[in-house]
Amino acid sequence: MTKYEIMYIIRPDMEEDAQTALMERFHKILTDNGAEIEKVDEKGKKRLAYEIKDYRDGYYVVVKFSSDDAAINEFDRLAKFSDDIVRHMTIREEDQ
Repeated sequence: MTKYEIMYIIRPDMEEDAQTALMERFHKILTDNGAEIEKVDEKGKKRLAYEIKDYRDGYYVVVKFSSDDAAINEFDRLAKFSDDIVRHMTIREEDQ
């Protein structure tokens, strides 16, 4: 399996409980599609470099995991439909 890293930004005006539920839901999407999550790093609320969807701040989360393409495709598909995720990006880590 290939190692990946997904960074996503949650809109800043969500309640803490709703943020936690959203993160759990999207992490479950990864694991349900065969991914093995190695590390979840919550970077917290940070200022965006530019305004995205009328937000100046966002809550950053970085997830490192091993998977095939199915989990990434499903995460990507559902993140695009979610109004709570402002932006997301997937990076494949180089083999070492």
